[in-house]
Amino acid sequence: QVQLVESGGALVQPGGSLRLSCAASGYTLSYYAIGWFRQAPGKESERVSCISSSASSTYYADSVKGRFTISRDNAKNTVYLQMNSLKPEDTGNYYCAVYNMDRCYGPLDAWGQGTLVTVSS
Repeated sequence: QVQLVESGGALVQPGGSLRLSCAASGYTLSYYAIGWFRQAPGKESERVSCISSSASSTYYADSVKGRFTISRDNAKNTVYLQMNSLKPEDTGNYYCAVYNMDRCYGPLDAWGQGTLVTVSS
């Protein structure tokens, strides 16, 4: 059974940092691109970052460029999202999802429940 589990979400002050993790079981992430998405209250889900299977390509939404960094450790079957200089507008439920190919486009095969990030003073 495929399972993606996100962790690392927390309440943090503006300007703070968090590192999110996405761990997979029943699934070998190394073959696939992985995306991080977020959904803020009352808003649609948006993709904030994505990394190809080999990590040779990464994507960032304009709103997070220069602040977030995506990485992967295929040996640990885990993908990370380092988030720095957090802003209140970064608040939301962050979840990871697996694309059905090695690049960051196309349909998603699976996604997790998410981890909550709240940026507030």
